[in-house]
Amino acid sequence: MAFSDNSDHLIRMSKHTMWKPYQCSQCDKVFSKKCNLKSHMRTHTGEKPYQCSQCDKAFSDNSGLKNHMWNHTGEKPYQCSKCDKAFAAYSALIKHQRTHTGEKPYQCSQCDKAFSTTSGMNIHTRTHTGEKPYKCIQCGKAFSQNGILYRHMRTHTGYKPYQCSQCEKAFSEKCFLKNHLRTHSEEKPYKCSLCDKVFSVVSNLQCHMRIHTGEKPYQCSQCDKAFSSYSILKNHRRTHTGEKPFQCSQCDKAFSSCSVLINHRRTHTGEKPYQCSQCVKAFSQNGSLRLHMRTHTGEKPYQCSQCDKTFSDNSGLRYHMKTHTGEKPYQCTECVKVFTMKSNLTAHLRIHTREKKYLCIQCDKTFSNKSNLMDHSKIHTIEEVEIKEEQVDNENSDTDHLFELKYDEKEEQI
Repeated sequence: MAFSDNSDHLIRMSKHTMWKPYQCSQCDKVFSKKCNLKSHMRTHTGEKPYQCSQCDKAFSDNSGLKNHMWNHTGEKPYQCSKCDKAFAAYSALIKHQRTHTGEKPYQCSQCDKAFSTTSGMNIHTRTHTGEKPYKCIQCGKAFSQNGILYRHMRTHTGYKPYQCSQCEKAFSEKCFLKNHLRTHSEEKPYKCSLCDKVFSVVSNLQCHMRIHTGEKPYQCSQCDKAFSSYSILKNHRRTHTGEKPFQCSQCDKAFSSCSVLINHRRTHTGEKPYQCSQCVKAFSQNGSLRLHMRTHTGEKPYQCSQCDKTFSDNSGLRYHMKTHTGEKPYQCTECVKVFTMKSNLTAHLRIHTREKKYLCIQCDKTFSNKSNLMDHSKIHTIEEVEIKEEQVDNENSDTDHLFELKYDEKEEQI
């Protein structure tokens, strides 16, 4: 067989032998065709000579422009034989078909993970290299994926294109809207395999599972504390920086986390959305309801390591541990007294300030602490009992008197 020139010979040889004689001078990629190398070089130079006639987009090769043009025409000539999906580009169909076959031909050289697309593998490789090539021009943050940068930009612009059809809330990402919609439907599709808890979003289930495993992968760089979720670490970091970005609109208080602000707002509104199923009590926080439920169940999951005592909450255990260590970290600034609990110090300080915030609803007396008020209230209870006993005695004496009169009348009749 004769060849017209040497390049034709190289092309035909590369088809049979997978030989790739064309080496990029900028990176280590090689190609079987010179035209492919030429197109690849434009990724280094940034050259995009193929301009779309319908919009301002430009492309480095003709096939990219051709695929893009179908976005304007709506044409999707590549149909999947397994399902009803169709695609504008043949390469997109090939990628899609791997969702049916499960094929993952792109293997990571650093670990055992494999991917169905080169882009998926490239993104994953950055988890090993730490490369973050996509930088925000507004704040300087860098990201490993262009899509993440694109979504991040919405935090600057405030753009929230995903609107809830049930309420007025809008979201910057489709997945956030999807999670939010479950608050209306109360759907919780993610179930814990170790207990009976269910969750509306998979990330909450993943965080919950760490309660069972004890895993705390998020380490604080300022201290030795570690956390089960990134959001808890983020809130914790503010204890070091003193940052309190969440401001109450009703008063001048500010908080380090949004959840604490939401709980605080209920002190203004009086809202108590968490109702006990065993009694009439309601609470402003879910955590308070959980602790209260233990008064019904008798559950005391917090065990002292020094003795056999158990407690219904962690704060009770922490307070108890100080009876073993003798620790009294709360010092009065007015005198030499020290206390094991902050609440005891707060109550003690009222002796110095003469503040009496606890008012008796039966009389006008006030007290510096709740226990004194409760002791005082017993006086009213005793008085009520004495009054009732006196009323009973009077009623009994009246009854006896009537009985004597009736008895005398009967004797006269006889």
